[in-house]
Amino acid sequence: MRPMRSILLCTTVIAATVSTAQAEVAVMASIKPIHSLVAAVMDGVGTPGLIVEGAGSPHTYSLKPSQAEALQEAKLIFWVGHEMEAFLEKPIGSIGADAKAISLIDAPGLVRLPFREGGAFDSHDDHVEKAGHDHDHDHVKEAAADDHGHDDDAFDGHIWLDPINAKVMVQEIEAALVEADPTNAARYQANAEALEVRLGALVADIQAEVDPVKDKGFIVFHDAYQYFEKRFGIIASGSITVSPETLPGARRVGEIRDKVRDLGANCVFAEPQFEPKLVSVVMEGSSAKSGMLDPLGASLNQGSELYFELIRNLSTSLADCLGGSS
Repeated sequence: MRPMRSILLCTTVIAATVSTAQAEVAVMASIKPIHSLVAAVMDGVGTPGLIVEGAGSPHTYSLKPSQAEALQEAKLIFWVGHEMEAFLEKPIGSIGADAKAISLIDAPGLVRLPFREGGAFDSHDDHVEKAGHDHDHDHVKEAAADDHGHDDDAFDGHIWLDPINAKVMVQEIEAALVEADPTNAARYQANAEALEVRLGALVADIQAEVDPVKDKGFIVFHDAYQYFEKRFGIIASGSITVSPETLPGARRVGEIRDKVRDLGANCVFAEPQFEPKLVSVVMEGSSAKSGMLDPLGASLNQGSELYFELIRNLSTSLADCLGGSS
């Protein structure tokens, strides 16, 4: 009896090992929000690797040797595109050359928005771009769908901050996983369908939370939020900088501080990855309150729930700060 039990136990272990090997496909994702969506589609099948970990920012990130090794072994790599993770462009072309790289900013049906001029308080022009202006949203979609006359670099890469874009990305993620791992196609499809339902509900919840403060202006650290703003109809008066890679000098900070005061913004929001003192300086002489927005989930634990936490945290931060302002 004992030999037979040993044989059965050994067979069971081998079968489990084979099942696990068949179920998992080596997948890497660039940043936490993208990783979260990929993890949700892969739930019950495998776990994707994350490249930009912790509070890292794709604007300033350098690839670690261990991550280069993981890229080399990957079968699929999900990223926004060179608009967001420029540091990955060469590694994907060399180290990850054997993998299929999915640039999600190119997903069919995704709304892509061009960078806004005036988002960083252009000192040569008093115009400040606002998300609440009367742009023709259909025209934006048409421009996004038509690449003629546009350079890819003209598009804002913060595409995940619109949950409707997240639904489009989920479809693209599902399709790539099903192609790479057809054995688990049914699970990927079921996960994606459930995720899309949750994203639809998320849009309704966020809209209800921000509606009471839609008419109140605010200043952000860098111009990263127009997808969120346009989806939910809130107003961004401007940003301290267009890109966090280029911080304003002392003279520029003084000009921005004057504009923050003159605009009468209700709140000025910092970001966890960047220097909060700059925000304090900009707020001097104004009645604005301070808050924190985290577009990357720097303070959140990675995983399938991060995306929902990230979007809800943005909404709550805006509602809390703007709701208490006069």
